Amino acid sequence: MNKWNINKGIGRTVEFKGLKAQYLFVFAGGLLTVLILVMIMYMVGLHMYICLGFGIGAASLIIWKTFALNKKYGEHGLMKLGAKRMHPKYIVCRKPMHRYLKNSFTTESKANGKAA
Repeated sequence: MNKWNINKGIGRTVEFKGLKAQYLFVFAGGLLTVLILVMIMYMVGLHMYICLGFGIGAASLIIWKTFALNKKYGEHGLMKLGAKRMHPKYIVCRKPMHRYLKNSFTTESKANGKAA
């Protein structure tokens, strides 16, 4: 019987068959979703071969894409990609510049206890 080491040390990320960190959860969640969809399709009354074809095709796609993402982006790549999408491409300044300066001077004088 084969024996696989899942975690290789304290503080290191979880790795199984080359999949690291969040890809392991994407992989497991995707296969679980495919299993549930195949069960629902079979219970609805679709033909068994259609359900099996969908299940095998979808599971193959999930396995292929998960390993491809793992190879392309690495351990923290998807989080970095998501963070990059959250950053604005440029900052829009719609107020005139003197309005910003005026507000900063009044808040400084209020902080010092002087009235404007």
